[in-house]
Amino acid sequence: MIRVGVDVGGTFTDLVLEAVEPGGAQRVFTHKVSSTVADQSLGVVQGVVELCARAGVDPGQIDILFHGTTVATNIVIERDGAEVGMITTKGFRDILHMGRHKRPHNFSLQFDVPWQSAPLIKRRNRIAVDERILPPDGRVATRLALDQVEQAAELFAERGLQAVVVGFLFSFLNNDHELAAKEIVQRVMPDAFVCASSEVVNTIREYERFSTAAMNAYIGPRTRRYLDNLQSRLRAAGVRAHVRIMQSNGGVSTVEQAARTPVGLLLSGPAGGVIGGRWTGEACDTRDIITIDIGGTSADISVIRGGQLTIKNPRDTEVAHLPVLVPMIDIDAIGAGGGSIAYVDSGGAFRVGPKSAGAEPGPACYGKGGTQPTVTDAQVVLGRLDPEHFLGGGLHIDPALSEQAIRTHLAEPLGMSVTDAALGVLRIINNNMALAIASNSVARGIDPRDYSLMAFGGAGPLHGVALGQMIAARNVIAPLHPGITAAMGLLVTEPRYEFTQSALTILQTGGEADLAALTAAFDRLQAEAAAQLAADGIPASDQSFTRIAECRYVGQGFELRVDVPVGPVTATSAHEIARRFFATHRTEYGHAFEDQPVELVTLRVIGASRSETLRLPKLAAGGRRNPAAARLHERPTTFDDGQTLPTPRYDRMRLLQGDQIEGPAVIVQQNSTTIVPPGFEAVVMRLGDLVITRVVKE
Repeated sequence: MIRVGVDVGGTFTDLVLEAVEPGGAQRVFTHKVSSTVADQSLGVVQGVVELCARAGVDPGQIDILFHGTTVATNIVIERDGAEVGMITTKGFRDILHMGRHKRPHNFSLQFDVPWQSAPLIKRRNRIAVDERILPPDGRVATRLALDQVEQAAELFAERGLQAVVVGFLFSFLNNDHELAAKEIVQRVMPDAFVCASSEVVNTIREYERFSTAAMNAYIGPRTRRYLDNLQSRLRAAGVRAHVRIMQSNGGVSTVEQAARTPVGLLLSGPAGGVIGGRWTGEACDTRDIITIDIGGTSADISVIRGGQLTIKNPRDTEVAHLPVLVPMIDIDAIGAGGGSIAYVDSGGAFRVGPKSAGAEPGPACYGKGGTQPTVTDAQVVLGRLDPEHFLGGGLHIDPALSEQAIRTHLAEPLGMSVTDAALGVLRIINNNMALAIASNSVARGIDPRDYSLMAFGGAGPLHGVALGQMIAARNVIAPLHPGITAAMGLLVTEPRYEFTQSALTILQTGGEADLAALTAAFDRLQAEAAAQLAADGIPASDQSFTRIAECRYVGQGFELRVDVPVGPVTATSAHEIARRFFATHRTEYGHAFEDQPVELVTLRVIGASRSETLRLPKLAAGGRRNPAAARLHERPTTFDDGQTLPTPRYDRMRLLQGDQIEGPAVIVQQNSTTIVPPGFEAVVMRLGDLVITRVVKE
């Protein structure tokens, strides 16, 4: 069995290959190539072919390839999606414009309202037709005007639109009209990307449902084209493996499913890192973790509590300030990475990011034409990155170019030394990241002193200890392969699908008929999930299902997720769901009103499958202190306190379990570099992960 994980970032594409021999022997190989921004599939295929050569296997021997991509995210950020048309209920043409009549910042006169200034679907491309479904049972009040739908589709075809959304009022109760309209549009526009809102997200709230479907159509054509290109290029390179795509909820899906509902890929890239962080935490016997994935362009932050991923509340699931009602791991991304550009603004202030040098031209030290100083250039000037060790020597860097960029653009304009300017770059970027971590932990009632900070991504371990000190984390963990942790996370995830249906019911007072309807709805959703897993070739014996109820107090605006007890929904289990809601509400907000009725709003069934898990061999016992066998050489290195000290370099691949590295030290490997400042100590765990703590002296 040969499995490959590929994670595409803004600067680098990270790859890992696991080969398990018939006898059980296992080999793991890693690789890193520059991302190809114009078409990510080019870098993916290049990396896969080179990784196979490194591992000594033929590309045709790969059994399964897992892929995390930022294609969907980039389309939204760059506002470079399809021209979309919408067919909706007469009288509700402007739902996407009005939203909920709320401004993101009530007291700002300058703040832009993105769903009005840059709508995903232009008003002239939103056409209303006669039809009407009524609550609470989805009965038809006005039959769908099929001729109007056909005329709208013909108009869209004349305008050359690439995608069409069908979104009708109350379609979550009865979607017959949406499916009939979709069939007509597909007949008239056979090459267009067409989706119905009830197929994308079958839940209450027309604005959020329409917005999610609009996003799905907006990114649909380009995402589908990318996935088709990826598969064709992989086949041309001899790769015949099954391809699975990482989703925002932390599971993987087939290429076909991802092409139908690409809105589920909006956090595909960062999700793999959080999964890899949880897996690394388990190897280090740590279940409470704050993860920060620092790449070349961005830093992605998430919190793992008790070994469980944090899923965003539906009220917070948005992308580019637009609501997207799909399950997402709670990840906050900021513009901070190795490629973040440092500059002096028009007011004379020293700033870093969010603009990045990316992969092309990259930091000044790459010698690819970049002249602006970046965070990576600051690390080079301070002696923390050695030219011969950068990407294992696979990418040449020129320290003189870094020094020139910092001197020209920062040191001379600000009247300071090059070293002080480089230290300033790191202090600013670290403060930016520490504030973002605090907003995702302290601001949510999480005490970082009880958590380990896990810093990964190519630049993560360079900043890890400094960030850990700033947020007062318990300790800092640098995974065995920091630069490809997200790719490794792809190999420890599982197929995962979520199916939803709105069904408003008061839990404490629901009658037998209401509870029987909930049971039937859960069973129907589970059957849909089972059918999807079976279509992926997963036998029933390997399928597992989780039932979730999204509940609120009667009259509340949004819901909280709680697990549903196994079995039919009875009066007893309904009261248990309400009790779990009270407990969740108390955890989230610090209080609960247990005498108030609880309304179940949306049912959700998660279908998953057990999957092969990446297995790394345990390291041989070492227990050495500053092992000479792993020591390479010594170079002057400047640390955050301004001290420049002779600092030994250690080859991480020569370290053994229980080895202790006392700072100051720099630990180098192919995909990252770990800084151990003076006064700190790194201990090697059983799989090679590093746990870094401050040395407490008597």
